[in-house]
Amino acid sequence: MSSAAAEACPLPTIKTAATQTTTDAPAKPKPCCVCKEEKQKRDECMLFSNAADPQKDCLSTIDLYKSCMAGFGFKV
Repeated sequence: MSSAAAEACPLPTIKTAATQTTTDAPAKPKPCCVCKEEKQKRDECMLFSNAADPQKDCLSTIDLYKSCMAGFGFKV
């Protein structure tokens, strides 16, 4: 067999489970690495709120955080 024929027919590669997950699907970011600003604002609002019900007082910042996380595929 000539070397040109060998180059024209590449050998098949064996894919393992580890290589398939990294090459077939795009990497999904970790929840801790996204929406950091929104999370910080939400946490500050909840911690420093003087309202009787901080959850109601901070509803807008909580909703912003939830929508940001949903944009990355996370359900909060």
